[in-house]
Amino acid sequence: MTSETTYRTASALKLILVWVGLMWVLEAVDYATGHALDPYGISPRQTDELLDIVPAAFLHFGWDHLMANTVPLLVLGFMAALRGIGTFLAVSLITILVSGLGVWVTAPVPSNTAGASGLVFGLFGYLVVRGFVDRRIADVALGGVVVVLYGSILWGVLPTTPGVSWQGHLFGLIGGVMAAFMTSRSRVAGEQKPAWH
Repeated sequence: MTSETTYRTASALKLILVWVGLMWVLEAVDYATGHALDPYGISPRQTDELLDIVPAAFLHFGWDHLMANTVPLLVLGFMAALRGIGTFLAVSLITILVSGLGVWVTAPVPSNTAGASGLVFGLFGYLVVRGFVDRRIADVALGGVVVVLYGSILWGVLPTTPGVSWQGHLFGLIGGVMAAFMTSRSRVAGEQKPAWH
């Protein structure tokens, strides 16, 4: 393992641990304050709620909700962050915005949506698609591993479970796919797509 690879791996691990750690701290604050942070979820079609799109991605409605998102976010987030911190942050921001706006436009009234599951679905979509976008065989193979590990989450984009925001999942997945194209190496470099390698 080269020094650059070691640095990237350590940076990716630190970033995703801090990211998830922040969510746990926020849930502890929410619990200690009698769920004072819950109103910062997304309520659809209220203009002032647009400001809650980013905070909502870090908040959860209870420990079970947070625990359900923690492991997939750690795994998928780490895989995505190995490409670079800047790329991970760009992918996350695109996903959070697309997922949040999708919820804001399509979720039923009244509802309140929060949680990192939209980002989880976005990272899934990003990791599965980016190898094809960048024409990198290694990333295509990694995407295959992601499908094997977490492909079953795709059922979450269907409106089958009451109380679960399938809208956040669906638009998160769309946001992740969009992010794969928007952050592709050839696009960022202003080059034509590379040959497969």
